[in-house]
Amino acid sequence: MKTLVKTFTAAALIAVSTFAMAANKPVSKTEKANVNLSTADFALDHYVAVTTEGESAGVEQLFAEDFSQKIQASNAQSHSRSAVVKSLKKQKGEKLNCVISTDIIEESADYMVAKVTLKFEDFTKTDLVTLVREGNDWKVVKSINSYK
Repeated sequence: MKTLVKTFTAAALIAVSTFAMAANKPVSKTEKANVNLSTADFALDHYVAVTTEGESAGVEQLFAEDFSQKIQASNAQSHSRSAVVKSLKKQKGEKLNCVISTDIIEESADYMVAKVTLKFEDFTKTDLVTLVREGNDWKVVKSINSYK
């Protein structure tokens, strides 16, 4: 009888540990990280983290399908969503050495325009960011950069 109880106990422990390991499986590289973009403030904070701190989680989720970036400089440039996402993924983990400030220029229930200023030692980058609500999430639809 004691042997039977020990066998059932061992089997139960194995089953419980197997279920526990399966429940704690790591997220595979092919699964996308789900970032909370339920408010414009969360989306703006995540945009700043992605562009200045090398945050790579949820990059695809952050940008709208029709996202565009314009850089106003002596040689004006435009970049598509795919080019910006690819560039930001390459910068994973790289933090910019600058002072960051954000100001909300305009905000409503469905859109926000914010000014993100990055002050570097020798120059300042100003990024006007437009965010819109798409369903339950907020997405970045436009970014216009200028340098001083």
